Amino acid sequence: MTNKQAAIQIIRSLRKEGFEALLAGGCVRDMLRGKEPKDYDVATDAKPNEICRIFRRTIKVGAKFGVIIVMMDGHQIEVATFRAETGYSDGRRPDKVSFTSAENDALRRDFTINGMFYDPLKKEVIDYVGGQKDLEKKIIRTIGEADERFSEDYLRMLRAVRFAGQLDFKVEKKTLAAVKKHHELIKKISGERIAMELESLLAAAKRMKGIKLLIETGLAEKIFPILKEKKNTQFAVKVFNYLPKDTTFELAIAALFSGCETAEAMENLEILKLSGNKMKYINFLLEKRDFLLEDLPLAQLKMIVSQPYYDDLYSLQKAILMAERKKLSALVSIDKRAKALAGKELRPKPLLNGHEIMELGAAAGPQVGHIGKELYIEQLSEKISTKKDAADWVREWLKKHNQ
Repeated sequence: MTNKQAAIQIIRSLRKEGFEALLAGGCVRDMLRGKEPKDYDVATDAKPNEICRIFRRTIKVGAKFGVIIVMMDGHQIEVATFRAETGYSDGRRPDKVSFTSAENDALRRDFTINGMFYDPLKKEVIDYVGGQKDLEKKIIRTIGEADERFSEDYLRMLRAVRFAGQLDFKVEKKTLAAVKKHHELIKKISGERIAMELESLLAAAKRMKGIKLLIETGLAEKIFPILKEKKNTQFAVKVFNYLPKDTTFELAIAALFSGCETAEAMENLEILKLSGNKMKYINFLLEKRDFLLEDLPLAQLKMIVSQPYYDDLYSLQKAILMAERKKLSALVSIDKRAKALAGKELRPKPLLNGHEIMELGAAAGPQVGHIGKELYIEQLSEKISTKKDAADWVREWLKKHNQ
C-alpha cells in the first residue's frame, strides 16, 4: 500500500461511517500540477474522538486543533477535522478553533493553491477559493485579504516567498505588497520555524527567484540585520548564480553571507537556533574563505581535505571567485593536490600520545600539547613516519627549547 492508497483507504472508512472526507491542501496542488505529492492529508467532518473510534491506531498530535495521525499499513496519514479559526493574538496560533464545513475550512487556509480539496472516489476537485485558476496562471495569492491572512500567522509571508521559489510562481501584486508592508512582523516568529522555511527555500528548484524575493520584500534584512547592507545582498545573489544545482543547507547559508564578515554572520545566524553541528559547519565555510587559494603545506592540506565540509568549501570558493570574475587557477591547483591524496590516510593516529611525550622529558601541561601539535604536523607532512622518528624529533625539540 502506498501513501496515497493509505489516505484513500482512510477516506473510504470515514465515508462508510457516514462522514465527509477529502484529500486536502498541498497534495491536491501537487496532483493537479502532475507532481507526486510528498504527503497525502485528509480533511473530514468527523470529530477527533470519532476519528480515534473508527481507526485502531492513532496519535493525537493536535486533537484540540482537530488533527489526528492515523497509522495505516506502515504509513502515517494526517487526518484533520474541517475547522474555522478566530483570534491570532500571538501571530502564530488561533485563540479559538471551531469545527465547521469544508468551505469554511478552505477559507481559513493561506493561499488559494493550497485551499483546494479532491474527492479521490469521484475524481472531482472541490475548489471554493479559485485555486485552480491561480494554479493555471502560476500565481501565489492569499485566500481573502492578504493583510488579514498574514496577521493570522506571520510566517505565511515567508511561505509566500518559499512557494514562489519551489513552484516557480509569481506572487500576486496585493499579496506581495502586504508582505512588504508587514515584513517587520517576521521577527516575532520563532527562529526554528524560520529556519525550516529557509531550508526549503534554499533547496528549491528556483531558489534564485525566492532569494531575490526574500531580499526585495525586506524579509531578509528583518531576519538578518547584516543583510540590510545592499552590497552584501548583491554579492550573495551573484554567488548563488554559481553554486551547484544541489547544495546543502549549510553551503546555501554560507553563500547568503558570503559578502559579510564571519563573526557578524554567525551572530546574525543565532536567531535560527540551529544545532551546534550546523553552526560549526557554516562557520567553517565562512572562516576558511580564501584558504584554498594559498599554497598550502602538505600537513595543512591534509587537515582541510579530511574535513567533511571540504567539497562545500571548494564549491563556495569557486562560486565566490566566479562572482568576483577572478581566475580559478589557484583553486584548481589546490583541488588537484587534494584529489591526489585519494587513498591516503589523511588523519592518522598520532605516533606518540601525551604520556609518551612526557616520558621523553616534556613538562606536564601546555608544553605537552604544544609538542604534540607540532609533532602531528610533522607526521602529516610525511617528514616522520615511525615511533622512533617521532621520539628522536621530540628529544631534539626539547634539547633546542629547554636550553
